[in-house]
Amino acid sequence: MRRLFLLTCLAASSALCATPVYAVEKPAQPKLVVVLVVDGLPQEQVVRYRDQFGQGGFRRLLDQGAWFSDAHQAHGVTVTAVGHSAVLTGAYPYQHGIIANNWVDPVTLASVYCTEDTAYTYIGEETKASDGTSPANLRVSTLGDELRYASGDRSKVITVSGKDRGAILLAGKAGTAYMYMGKTGNFASSTYYMKNHPEWVQQYQTGKPQDRFYGKEWRPLLPDAAYANDANDNLLSDASEKDKRFPFTYTSKSGKPDAEYYGKLNTGPYLDEMTLDFARAAIEGEKLGQNGAGVPDVLGISLSSHDYVNHSFGPESRMSHDHLQRLDRQLAGFFSYLDKRVGLDNTMVVLTADHGFPNVPEFSQATRRDAQRLDGKKVLEGMNKYLSEKFGQDKLASTWSNPSILLDYKLIEQKGLKREDVETAAARFALTVPGIANSFTRTQFENGTLPQNRLSTLMQRAWNRQRSGDIMLVTKPYWYFGSGSHGTSHGSPYSYDTNVPLVFMGKPWFKPGAYGQYAEVMDIAPTLAHLLRVRPPSGSEGRVLTETLR
Repeated sequence: MRRLFLLTCLAASSALCATPVYAVEKPAQPKLVVVLVVDGLPQEQVVRYRDQFGQGGFRRLLDQGAWFSDAHQAHGVTVTAVGHSAVLTGAYPYQHGIIANNWVDPVTLASVYCTEDTAYTYIGEETKASDGTSPANLRVSTLGDELRYASGDRSKVITVSGKDRGAILLAGKAGTAYMYMGKTGNFASSTYYMKNHPEWVQQYQTGKPQDRFYGKEWRPLLPDAAYANDANDNLLSDASEKDKRFPFTYTSKSGKPDAEYYGKLNTGPYLDEMTLDFARAAIEGEKLGQNGAGVPDVLGISLSSHDYVNHSFGPESRMSHDHLQRLDRQLAGFFSYLDKRVGLDNTMVVLTADHGFPNVPEFSQATRRDAQRLDGKKVLEGMNKYLSEKFGQDKLASTWSNPSILLDYKLIEQKGLKREDVETAAARFALTVPGIANSFTRTQFENGTLPQNRLSTLMQRAWNRQRSGDIMLVTKPYWYFGSGSHGTSHGSPYSYDTNVPLVFMGKPWFKPGAYGQYAEVMDIAPTLAHLLRVRPPSGSEGRVLTETLR
């Protein structure tokens, strides 16, 4: 980097100043910022399978990028909507307001989906009341919002995902989100963003690219020896359940592409391939990266399939292992395209994940860990029975809203009970339930009287005064809230759910290397805002990762 030596004169004489002043030439602005979020990717998997990656995908990021090994989604409810909200807001749930994928409104007791907005509909697609159509529930700005404001709307912000929440919560208020439609296999936007799709989207849909996978099989990509350390399939499913084992065939009972087939594409490598293909179409159709000097665009890509695979089979499975290898090759192809179309030296690339994943309980049990599924509704039933015996009133606890329980404060008041007494009793009961490690009350959150430790800090960040429940529960490690009989799920404040990959790549801006410093996904937005010379998002609390900057 060139430095200009500026010599200034003293006001009272012509003598040179004793201390030289240096002006550092800032690197050029990128033409395009690409933010990749791999849904449900724990850091552990990237490290475990690193030697098997090809040259152009994850390996390229790890070798040419600034990679943090101790990076975390630093809040206590690690689910898709919360994690995606963190990426470009730099905010925690107590500020940005997205506390879960779904929650129960404490006032109306109505179920709320994180990105639902009945004022809008999908363009050309069936829209149900709980479908995600706008960012109305997101209470803070995103990096894209600030960039659009600073550029006078000349910068474009386009996002695409297999899930509505994955696209909408990256796009913010001023971007444009496209999401996969499970019934038709299209990528579509909503009327929040526009009345009709632009021509390039219409042409893309006309080609029906989603149908090209009909009849295809998903088989392991690598030789059998490569999967030797993966979990035995018998831990994941019964031997008779052939549909849960390789090979997976993407067909339907009708014999042609239909909603059944399009739904199957979620769990496997092809949804991510389609997502990256649509991202290419967006780059071409919107001419991303072609605004000219000083006006960068943002492309957010949320790759959803790994989450579906890990839910079904666990991160220790052959299926998850193979899926990550296939995603690696898909990313390699996408980076090659970016290099030819925009130039990687003109592109900032960030890769992270919205959350990690625990192993399936059966696998954890086989390795002598205490692990099970815990039905939150049964916890609610037991709590009500206990509170009824103690206070002489039924249903003081009204609703289960994972991972919390809502109390009926109106009933508590009517019966002349003290709110704190009922909260304390409910929290103490929860600690007697097998699988519960910690419980926290609304009064503790409101008064800031939680114990001073890391877990309490994560839960405090996850709790929103207007939207969260009254008794927040934390399972023991390797347990999770769920009522199913197979697979696994995330959502805890433990490292297997919080520790995710965080990589910045772009030679003009970032110094490659493996960084052992603690970092958070919340640091992405302020770091990019610093480099793009725009105002940080309104709720941003992350730090600028100056150690990575040139």
